[in-house]
Amino acid sequence: MPTRGIFIYAPTFDQRVDGFGIGNPTPRISWKFGNGDRSIRAWSQAEYELEINRDGVTKSYSAKSDQSVLIDWPDEPLRSRGRASVRVRAWTRNEVCADSSTEWSPWATVETSLLSKEDWVAKMISSSTLIQSDEPIRLPRFRKTFKIPNGKDEIKSARLYITSHGVYNAFINGVPVGNHHMAPGWTTYHSRLNFQVFDVTKLLQSENVLAVELGEGWYASRLWREGRFVFGKDLALLSQLEINFKDTTERLTVTSDETWESSVGPILSSEIYDGEVYDMAQDQPGWSSTAYSAQSVWTPVRILEFPAEQLVIPESPPVRVIQEIEPKEIFKSPTGKLLVDFGQNIVGKLRIRSLKKPEGSLVSFQHAEVLDNGELGIRPFEMPNAPILSFIEGWTPEDKINPLQSSNLTALVMHTDMPRTGWFKCSNDLVNKLHENALWGMRGNFFSIPTDCPQRDERLGWTGDIQVFCPSASYLYHTAGILGDWLKDLACEQEKGGGVPPMIVPDVCLTKPARPPQAVWGDAAVLVPWVLYKYTNDANILQTQYDSMKSWLDQGCRRGPDGLWLDSLWQHGDWLDPSAPPDDAGNGATDGVLVADAYLVHSTHVMSKVATILGHDEDTQRYKSDYLRLKGLFQRKYITPAGYVACDTQTALSLAIVFQLFENSDQVKVAGERLARRVQFARFRVSTGFAGTPLVTHALTMAGKPEIAYRMLVERECPSWLYPVIMGATTIWERWDSMLPDGSINPGTMTSFNHYALGSIINWLHQSVGGISPTELGWKKFLVRPVPGGGMTSAEAQYDSPYGLITSSWKLDGPGKFRMQLIIPPNSTAYVVLPDRQQHDGDTSTEQGIQFASGEYEIYCDYTPRAWPPKALLTLFREDTSGDPTEIPMR
Repeated sequence: MPTRGIFIYAPTFDQRVDGFGIGNPTPRISWKFGNGDRSIRAWSQAEYELEINRDGVTKSYSAKSDQSVLIDWPDEPLRSRGRASVRVRAWTRNEVCADSSTEWSPWATVETSLLSKEDWVAKMISSSTLIQSDEPIRLPRFRKTFKIPNGKDEIKSARLYITSHGVYNAFINGVPVGNHHMAPGWTTYHSRLNFQVFDVTKLLQSENVLAVELGEGWYASRLWREGRFVFGKDLALLSQLEINFKDTTERLTVTSDETWESSVGPILSSEIYDGEVYDMAQDQPGWSSTAYSAQSVWTPVRILEFPAEQLVIPESPPVRVIQEIEPKEIFKSPTGKLLVDFGQNIVGKLRIRSLKKPEGSLVSFQHAEVLDNGELGIRPFEMPNAPILSFIEGWTPEDKINPLQSSNLTALVMHTDMPRTGWFKCSNDLVNKLHENALWGMRGNFFSIPTDCPQRDERLGWTGDIQVFCPSASYLYHTAGILGDWLKDLACEQEKGGGVPPMIVPDVCLTKPARPPQAVWGDAAVLVPWVLYKYTNDANILQTQYDSMKSWLDQGCRRGPDGLWLDSLWQHGDWLDPSAPPDDAGNGATDGVLVADAYLVHSTHVMSKVATILGHDEDTQRYKSDYLRLKGLFQRKYITPAGYVACDTQTALSLAIVFQLFENSDQVKVAGERLARRVQFARFRVSTGFAGTPLVTHALTMAGKPEIAYRMLVERECPSWLYPVIMGATTIWERWDSMLPDGSINPGTMTSFNHYALGSIINWLHQSVGGISPTELGWKKFLVRPVPGGGMTSAEAQYDSPYGLITSSWKLDGPGKFRMQLIIPPNSTAYVVLPDRQQHDGDTSTEQGIQFASGEYEIYCDYTPRAWPPKALLTLFREDTSGDPTEIPMR
């Protein structure tokens, strides 16, 4: 009989949000459980049954297994355009629900796309106008008219398969196809080209127009220091519309070919960095519909060679408009310029309503992140596109005919449409704002690929940035699609670099000599797949990237005679350490080679685990041996027998603690004391850059110094995490002092107000304050270990895991009492370590504690938090030049 209260959501496929248009003929199947009865505990799956319906025939498959995530496809592989429906039910066997099953889940449909190049009969078409200069391209338009035999009522289904060199907007009968933006997305074009598939059945009529407008996008637009046309200059379209009819197997295929015609539209230029120029007077209303009467010259198209690169269906969701924000204020600057403040640093574009100006009028919009002395702060970048503030010229509120009003403008927030998975909040509002800023920073920088910043002329896939932020990102959103696709591009670029991934993926530096290998950045090849595996339990990610991971360690790292990094090679190291000169961000306090060696040991350790998971026994032994040998070399080179670490910086100590590079717990204790001292004598301000910032609070907590970590967290003086918050930041800054205390912009040439890397502190908020983190088995068995402190009286972390929603919510409930509410989804297990049982003595193990099966629990323990602020941290003393002790108050 069905289990009371336990139910299954509709299955999902691979790492996709839905099962439509996938590129895998054998998609893996996952399902999540829900619990409608709080009294049910310890429910775990013992057996499942799948039903797969294809062409009206249903087959059943069952297995005695507790696995419910990424189950191998049990049926015959799907063919191109194949379609199947899947549902599942599960049984449990325990004392509460012996031999009971769930109800059947809802049916979920999976449909494959075109699975091979042979399925394409379309031709690649381009404008007949050849590009003769290095100027921006006026956007071309393409158009094809066609009829449906026997009328639209005979249509059963219709699918549009489409891609481009450049970006495309497609229309059928004047209606936009899909809600994608910047499709097909950015890939390493010479190796991989995304395409999309759309269900356009409802858009077709008896007489039709298929119309497409192309833009330069990343393919031909000016990029960074490389100029225009990095990947090519021929904007081109590949389109294949397939229409199936009722009561027949015949198919009507409308392809891009010689029968199409081309013209130019009203967008004179549209570039990634340099903005868009739109001439309303040259628009052609209705050009994409059947009612259009040609008002300009339409010419035959030019046929190009079929794309040589691999055509792939992305697992990454598309870029979409996710949110709309109305203006917060319209005002004038000290010099009389008209400014609009949207109150939030975002990535996206403006929607402009009711713009009615006489012919010949010019209206311009310029965007920036902050004000500089009351004016738009545009000095640090070229032509920005991050609307927090917009300067408008040529359109004012005083215009008597067409006045500018708040209702005329809306900021459209755009990013890759990943499912949200993680939430956090606590009793400290400033910390909550810090977390929100990191969230917004991620939203602005996950735009087809993970970028470093969205506003100045970079917006590139820097490997180091995502390597350090990946654990935070993978908690906030389901990133396996976007990052899994990006890693495939990394592997393609790495193969061309002899095992060395470029620092930017996709690589835009095609005409420049390759940079030497760089730790932290290159280690993304190993550590990003590892994080994705821990958050998804998807070993296929590891298998797909395995050659890339090995290539980095075996070929890419430039080693000295002992096997550690070559000492003479300059390393970016702890990039943006606040002690580094503004014009030399890599010249920080921590030796770059020490950072590189620590990462090499850590990545080798991770690689030994990956080889074990994938069953590569020889590699397992080799990497285990390498790890132990390199760890010993690191200890001899950098760590004294007592536990002191060379460089003696926050970053050096944190790397050694978190990467477990010490020989014994006594050394960890000494290093923890030393790290606490370094933090105290920095007046609790951050002294770390890219390498140390993600780790320093983890290191303090692991070394039994969580009160020091909390004290760092709540520091407000620069450099600190809360300094930007109290300065009004709405995202994470690139530099700790991107804005100076007087409100002026940092005078350096490299300054951004939206970089997520230094926001990786939120991973500690999730794991130590909220208290939840995956183990090396993913979320099937996860750790719950909240570490109260910092004067906080409550915190909550939620994560929508592959098994269901996890919630850990704790509060200090009266004198000496700690209370936690814990929700563990069915078919998963939590290991709980309560505050009264945490031994802060340098024990860095993670899989320990009391095992809890699924269900909802209220857990109490006796716990008296340390007085806050701790007396020992209220004051510090130092000797000034007169020899008198000077008190340094805690802020």
